[in-house]
Amino acid sequence: MSDSTQCKCSHCQLLYNKSQLKEVSNPQGERLYFCCNGCESVYFLLHQAHLDSFYDKLNTPLSPPIAQENQDLARFDTAGFHQKYVTSLADKNTPTLCEVHLILSGIHCAACIWLNENILLQQEGIQQVHINYTNNKATIVWDHSKLALSEIIALIRSIGYDAYPYDARLQESQDKKQMNEYYIRVIVALFCTMNIMWVAIAQYSGYFLGIDENAKDILNLASFILCTPALFYSGFVFFRSSYYGLKNGFIGMDLLVAVGSTLTYCYSIYAAITHSGETYFESVSMIITFVLIGKFLEVRARKNAGDSLDKLTHFLPTSVQVCEQDNPNQVRTKSPEEVQVGDVLLVLAGEKIAIDGVLLSQNALFDTKAISGESLPIEQKSGDEVLSGYVNLHHQIYYRATKAFSQSLMSHIISIVSSSLSYRPHIQNLANSISQYFSRTILTIALLGFLSWIFIGEVSIERALMISISVIIIACPCALALATPIATVVGIGESYKHNVLFKQAQFLETLAKSHLVVFDKTGTLTQGEPKVQKTHLYAQYDRSLLLAFVRLSKHPVAEGIKEYLDEQCAQESHNCESHTEYTLSDFTQFDAQGIQAQVIINGQTKTLFGGNLTFLSSQDIALPKLDLGDCMVFGFGIKDTDSQKSELLEIITLKDKLKDDAKMLIESLHSQGIKTALLSGDRQESVAEIAQMLDIKDYYFALSPLQKNEWIQSYKAAHPDEIVVMVGDGINDAPALSQSDIAISMGAGSDIAILSSDVVILDDQLSTLNRAFILARKTFSTIKQNILLSIIYNALTIPLALCGLIIPLIAALSMSLSSLIVVLNSLRLKRADI
Repeated sequence: MSDSTQCKCSHCQLLYNKSQLKEVSNPQGERLYFCCNGCESVYFLLHQAHLDSFYDKLNTPLSPPIAQENQDLARFDTAGFHQKYVTSLADKNTPTLCEVHLILSGIHCAACIWLNENILLQQEGIQQVHINYTNNKATIVWDHSKLALSEIIALIRSIGYDAYPYDARLQESQDKKQMNEYYIRVIVALFCTMNIMWVAIAQYSGYFLGIDENAKDILNLASFILCTPALFYSGFVFFRSSYYGLKNGFIGMDLLVAVGSTLTYCYSIYAAITHSGETYFESVSMIITFVLIGKFLEVRARKNAGDSLDKLTHFLPTSVQVCEQDNPNQVRTKSPEEVQVGDVLLVLAGEKIAIDGVLLSQNALFDTKAISGESLPIEQKSGDEVLSGYVNLHHQIYYRATKAFSQSLMSHIISIVSSSLSYRPHIQNLANSISQYFSRTILTIALLGFLSWIFIGEVSIERALMISISVIIIACPCALALATPIATVVGIGESYKHNVLFKQAQFLETLAKSHLVVFDKTGTLTQGEPKVQKTHLYAQYDRSLLLAFVRLSKHPVAEGIKEYLDEQCAQESHNCESHTEYTLSDFTQFDAQGIQAQVIINGQTKTLFGGNLTFLSSQDIALPKLDLGDCMVFGFGIKDTDSQKSELLEIITLKDKLKDDAKMLIESLHSQGIKTALLSGDRQESVAEIAQMLDIKDYYFALSPLQKNEWIQSYKAAHPDEIVVMVGDGINDAPALSQSDIAISMGAGSDIAILSSDVVILDDQLSTLNRAFILARKTFSTIKQNILLSIIYNALTIPLALCGLIIPLIAALSMSLSSLIVVLNSLRLKRADI
């Protein structure tokens, strides 16, 4: 029986079953355990260099080395690996559901993505697979009771690729490794091609001026020697991908390149040996060189397109200073993942906040630009909330962590942005479905063209073969497959730069095709800070009772009344704090209606009511006739619990101001042909005034959150083909937001907004919301342009090649250019005026 005792590797510190580890004794007789020979070698290398203190400084386990052999697969199933890289998605139906983020190596085109996704999805136990084309990050959701992670890695290797755990801070080195590999292959190809061209010049000269047969053989041999490494070393990536693609029943662009160049290479060898025609070794070398350079530039462009997203992961610090519980003056450096809720952290001037918490220092100044887009610093006092992403601009401060690192705001934002590209727009699925059958169609056309030219066109086999090779090489399904992902990556990156957070890339497309935008009023189109206009007193009472009552609510109306009462107290000769201090209990808030609480006055239990007049009327409080104009209304009443007698104490009218860019936003939407509607829980007069000021024809008032939900449901039922967008504050509009096709929250960085919405406007500005619509439309327009460009390219060039008007060399150059044009067109979004 194997030993199931958990034990750490002495070097990487990851947990394994003891039976999986190699036991070694050091010169001092201490027992050491290693998961692999690599860890053992590094450990003793450090020991010999007297660098053993490295392990004292080590706060977290080391990333496991990238496994290259199947015997190393066991490390993917260890407890240490799962703790660091695997997230549990357990629910009632599937308690063993997990998610892991992996980086796939060996990916170099959209066909590789398609192949990996389809092979993995065919495996029982794997529920979701999404691969980001810009950084080859695979998000896999699977049931680990049916399938071990090591089996998933083995499956990926079986089709010619490899996988290692996603760590954003290690990704850069892997990108450099991939770029270096491409760079070396390109250099070899360029060297061979440049030298083979000198040979080709001599051959072409001999073709026109005459050349001895022996000299021609020598030149052909030189061309063959130079062409071979270009084809089989530089072009190896195409052969490898073609092999594994055919092995799994997939025909992609790489097979077209491999078949075209190999046919030309083989024919040239035949022609050189039999002296029956001209050789095309220089064409083979140039085909590989052009396509490989195009691929190299494409990889660089993809990496640059996603750099703005990758930089987010480097934004937060990799270590924090945590105060010791028994001695607050002593601090210990830890990784953010190790921090527990309740720990006290020290942040020096200029450092970033890594974890959400509550400020313990008396005051501090923060740069919040990364979260809210606010250019001016904000001042926070002791007890105020501080969010991850804030930068401390003051002296050193102390704060207490209230969330785990993974649950903090900036970590949440980074997670959403990183995963957003895993969910493809619908238009990408269409492009992918076309490109799947594209290569087979091209091979069929090339074969039919070859036969037609021989039997109908009556040309030589050499001529027919060159035409067929040109058809194979010039076709480019890669441009079609690139059309959507590149534009989407740039669009998502630019959105975040403009303080717009898309949870999924597909929402870019949906927002671009929207027909109706439904707005909440308070806090969305208005500033959400209503100011008291007038007060109407109907009975004498202690104002501190109302102050204590409204302090229990965070609703904007309650906040406005609280601000007014505080100002009134400050202006009076005596302070409100000298009045009776009331203790309220059983506080209840009714969405879009009002608030209620219990209070004991002179030994008698009273019920307090506050809210709109309809709510007060439902509590049997008699209301006077009063002209309230277009203001918001808050009525305050009291009921004796014993006698059930109700009394109206006061009516307060408030008014909210429009946000600065509200009119500009509505005009912009109308100019794009998008309809607008206003749903609000306020009085008719107040809602009508805002609607009139903004030229919104359809407005609805006195609606509860559920009634807003029902309105959207009924509208969608009557207009099933229209896309409805709901814009709210992300809190009391949650039911309506959930019913819309796209839910947008004016979030200002709130966790609730991020959780309840598809799109979050981080800086709470309507001008930013307008940019979100413009950017979505520009991105979708760019996607359609890319698809159209790739279709037009293939529609024009394939017939030309089939007619024998394009040689293989030009075909290879044009194929690479088509992909680069699509990439460059997408990168125009970075320079777009939004």
